[in-house]
Amino acid sequence: MELPTRQQNRLQEYDYSAPNAYFITICTEKRKNLFWMDVGAIVDHPKNVPLTNLGIITQRSIEDIPKHYPAISVDHYVIMPNHIHLLLQINTDVNGRSMIAPTISTVVRLMKGTVSKQAGFTVWQKGFYDHVIRNNNDYRDIWNYVEGNPSKWAEDKLYICTR
Repeated sequence: MELPTRQQNRLQEYDYSAPNAYFITICTEKRKNLFWMDVGAIVDHPKNVPLTNLGIITQRSIEDIPKHYPAISVDHYVIMPNHIHLLLQINTDVNGRSMIAPTISTVVRLMKGTVSKQAGFTVWQKGFYDHVIRNNNDYRDIWNYVEGNPSKWAEDKLYICTR
């Protein structure tokens, strides 16, 4: 019996260390709600959602990305109960200095590994979703999506009710 082959989820022949903006979504293993305190009670009031300890570890890891990789900026992000959205920017000219940027896969691998190591278990599913930002309108639309995502949690396609 022939097993199905895994679908390639990256653009072929694209340099993922090229200066550009990238939208990234990473889900938890089995889409477990690990990051928000009392997910069910918060669905109606998502502003200033209290994060679990694991959510705080994830937040710190996201915010530390530019410390590890100066060519990468985290323009915007949101931590949802069972996934995160990142809007990352690669800029190879930082303060007048030419920088070598890592690939987006390298950045995601470091962030995921850091969180899982501190948690003591595998937090994330394999892989991640990426979208290469094409223009200013695309960037603005994704920014707005990330910004509004918590208030739409109950309708989110990654929503899993654990009650």
